[in-house]
Amino acid sequence: MKKYFLLVVLLFTVTNFWSQRNQLIAFIDMEYILENVPEYLQAQNTLDAKVAKWRKKLDDQARHIEVLKTDLANEKAILTKDLIEEKEEEITLKQQELRRLESLYFGPKGDMFLVRKQLVKPIQDQVYNAIQSIAARKKYDFVFEKSSDLIMLYSNKKYDISDLVLSTIDRTRLANKKQEERKKKTEASKLPNKDLTVKQKEILAKKEEANSKKEDALAKKKADKEAKKKAIEEKRKALLKQREEKRKLLREKKEALRKKKEAEKKKKEDN
Repeated sequence: MKKYFLLVVLLFTVTNFWSQRNQLIAFIDMEYILENVPEYLQAQNTLDAKVAKWRKKLDDQARHIEVLKTDLANEKAILTKDLIEEKEEEITLKQQELRRLESLYFGPKGDMFLVRKQLVKPIQDQVYNAIQSIAARKKYDFVFEKSSDLIMLYSNKKYDISDLVLSTIDRTRLANKKQEERKKKTEASKLPNKDLTVKQKEILAKKEEANSKKEDALAKKKADKEAKKKAIEEKRKALLKQREEKRKLLREKKEALRKKKEAEKKKKEDN
């Protein structure tokens, strides 16, 4: 039902788009973006480790229950009715505890949901904020998610703003990092000089120098990357223009040949 609804929305959007040609549309690949955000990979690894730990605990308890069942089946013939009922009650309690733990770890409001929200949601918020910023700046009317339930049968790469979203996130991260470093430097500068030994001052100076070099290297790397992307884009545009000119020339030749053939045919018919 959800896919039918999305299909109707897509058809309405496309129809509306063709009726209003000035609308701007872009799309993103959320999976590709998140895979290229280091904080997301770190958060996902942390979550995976916790999930593995929870699953191991559940598996150990499930195996323990199976052992209790096997022991009861083997010893049932020599046990009294009271002992049998006692062991069956123990197994039932263990099973109830297992189901409780499964719900606690993997239920709708379980630990996995809470940990995912704590670790992953802030990163997803970064992505959504970057998308909103880009959409507002470039005046996009719609930004679709390529890997969602909304099936995209065809997508032109030039409308993919995934890399632009990543660049926005990187700039925000770098700006926040610089702001934090400036804050630390300001706090350090407020410390009385008498509280710092000569050794501490040397260490502080070396750290500041290293941070400055690192920032310069990152800025250069980013500038080189942008220049490379710009060169590639310009080359792509030039190739597209060249191909279009060749197609136009070919169409003109075909049209001239067609007219020539029609003229010859008409001439023969007149004769």
